[in-house]
Amino acid sequence: MSRETNGLTRRELVKRGAVLVGGTAIAPAYAGSAWARRLGAQANTIKIGFVSPITGATSGFGEPDPYVISLAKKAFANGLSVGGTRYSVEILQRDSQSAPTQAAKVANDLIHGQGVDLILSTSTPETVNPVADAAEAAAVPYVTTVVPWEAWYFGRGAKDPTKSPFRAGIHFCFGVVNFFDAYTHLWPQVTTNKKVGVMWPNDADGNAIRAALGPLLRKAGYTVVDPGAYQDGTNDYSAQIAKFKAARCEIFNTFPIPPDFATFWKQAANQGYTRMVKIAQIAKTGLFPSQVTQLGALGNNLASACYWHPTWPYKSSLTGVTSKALGNGYKTHSGKQWNQQAGPSLGLFDVAAALLKASGNPKDKSAVIGALKKVKVETPVGVLDWTKSRPGVPWNVVPTPIPGGQWVKTGDKYKIDFVICEHTDDPRIPIGGHLKAY
Repeated sequence: MSRETNGLTRRELVKRGAVLVGGTAIAPAYAGSAWARRLGAQANTIKIGFVSPITGATSGFGEPDPYVISLAKKAFANGLSVGGTRYSVEILQRDSQSAPTQAAKVANDLIHGQGVDLILSTSTPETVNPVADAAEAAAVPYVTTVVPWEAWYFGRGAKDPTKSPFRAGIHFCFGVVNFFDAYTHLWPQVTTNKKVGVMWPNDADGNAIRAALGPLLRKAGYTVVDPGAYQDGTNDYSAQIAKFKAARCEIFNTFPIPPDFATFWKQAANQGYTRMVKIAQIAKTGLFPSQVTQLGALGNNLASACYWHPTWPYKSSLTGVTSKALGNGYKTHSGKQWNQQAGPSLGLFDVAAALLKASGNPKDKSAVIGALKKVKVETPVGVLDWTKSRPGVPWNVVPTPIPGGQWVKTGDKYKIDFVICEHTDDPRIPIGGHLKAY
């Protein structure tokens, strides 16, 4: 008898004395072999790939991921029970290096080389979109986060929110409407002329924001001064700064990669524009203390938004860790200030566990994909529910809040901290202060 079927059904092989290892019938002579042990281990091990930017221009997003993964590994230490079977769980972490080509490369290796059962990815379109595209093409289930959902959806070529071309994955993240809600409840806290100078780049984030946020702001009574899309990596912003000064834009808004904002803001200070600005509202950069403190005094009172904060009233369903404990745990583990990426990164594993359990068979990719619409789970960023539809939002997207706030100077060792100043999209999130003029 051969190792496997030799043309016979599995039931027939078992009747003839074959042994089932991980669902595969093998001859008794091979049942105790190293080959059989490897086959059984593979069949009862769930492989989860995790891709985020640990190095490169957006590496600030990846700072808490090693700690978060350690929490997930601890939670999975005794395996995951699905449909009466207990599976061991292996997490394979990869660095996208903040580059789309590298993100695609590591995703394809995880999918085709490592044979992952599920892939998770987070933090900017430059990392997430190539990973999602690779998983979609291979029909491997995936869960992604921390890309404005329009940049994740339309940025990958989708057209109609009611007819999603994506079948293998789900996404949770704030969208343009969440930014609009935050800005229009935050900005009135400071008196301005309602003229907004915008620096929206020619990339997936910038193009999605320009197409959707610009019209919403104009409709709300703001004058938007847009000098046009710029290329990531631009070194001279003199023309844009001159235009903002001429129009007397007292509000400034941008969605750049972190190095570009540092370059722009220093030039804006040298050319006198920062003295005119009353609200400097930044996104994609200025999310983490490390990005703000490197600006020195220019970082004080920058307005931003947070997609997770240690004061949020939610916890991880997988680990049982509260938002407060997550923030404190990261401080103790790293010696650094809390980092808002910790919340959604841990949330990915909450969603992963819920999805795999809902599938009934985590080793059957079609079963996992079939369970995507069954997921409802609590995470540090809130309760995420793919079982219900939302007008104008694809079935595979759950929008999450991103309350507006500000980086303020503190007297402790961390120098600055983020204060939430509005919570229109989730009143359960506590407000910590009032927006101050830049």
